Amino acid sequence: MLILRPSDVASSEITPEGTYLNRRRFIGAMAAGAASTLVSGPADAAAQEAQEKLTPYDDVTTYNNFYEFGTGKDDPVKNAHTLRPRPWSVAVEGHVRKPAVYGLEDFVKPYTVEDRVYRLRCVEGWSMVIPWRGFELRRLIERVEPTSQAKYVEFITLHDPQQMPEQRRGTLDWPYNEGLRMDEAMHPLTLLTTGLYGKELPNQNGAPLRLVVPWKYGFKSGKSIVKIRFVEQQPQTAWMKANGREYGFYSNVNPDVDHPRWSQKRERRIGELGRRTTLMFNGYGDQVAGLYAGMDLRRFY
Repeated sequence: MLILRPSDVASSEITPEGTYLNRRRFIGAMAAGAASTLVSGPADAAAQEAQEKLTPYDDVTTYNNFYEFGTGKDDPVKNAHTLRPRPWSVAVEGHVRKPAVYGLEDFVKPYTVEDRVYRLRCVEGWSMVIPWRGFELRRLIERVEPTSQAKYVEFITLHDPQQMPEQRRGTLDWPYNEGLRMDEAMHPLTLLTTGLYGKELPNQNGAPLRLVVPWKYGFKSGKSIVKIRFVEQQPQTAWMKANGREYGFYSNVNPDVDHPRWSQKRERRIGELGRRTTLMFNGYGDQVAGLYAGMDLRRFY
């Protein structure tokens, strides 16, 4: 897979979004700007996405779920200007040998930041194809050295009603939290992202730090993360607390398990007419199906 490493490219040379929107020029720009690096799982995934049209930047940044800024799809872009993504700190705690509180720059600095194109599938039935910028979560996990008691990783987002006005309402049990099993967190497809389209994450997309797990529904991707906790028990996540019948812990994209109120068999790709068939694990089955071998995916939804 060809991976653009921003540390190798001057800011003045970052590919403009117009270039990203043209798949051939996008791939050519990465080839010209970076060395070739082969990573087995992500490489296979990238080859799939290379055949798909990227969702336009304007759609990616104006059609969002971010309930801290409102429940409408256009609420976050209108309201997220109140978020202050700098300065920012991230606490790493729980069952790790090296707990710490990091400033954002120190948190990101040790890792190779890469551009990766992933599909995003929302539980509501829409999808996008997005070029994310970030680093593999497993690199952080290796650095902080979890103990044998760490079975899950919990992600907790900012709780500040001054910056996130919807938190003054009881829409969800704030702060928003999500979680992964340790082997899911260690998978090379799982990213902590700091940007998209070669730019910093916009506020409405989860600035300054967001989780991306491309084989799961989009609500698993916690935004504006301030705390990462290594825990022994499966976390009770925000949407499980809100409605556990509709939103399970695993939340894998599974067209054979309908949401109680609608089918998951088809999806609407933003920017396209009509609907397309939803793929098991959002099309990443070759990379991740082994994580769930022997599991009843209707029970563990």
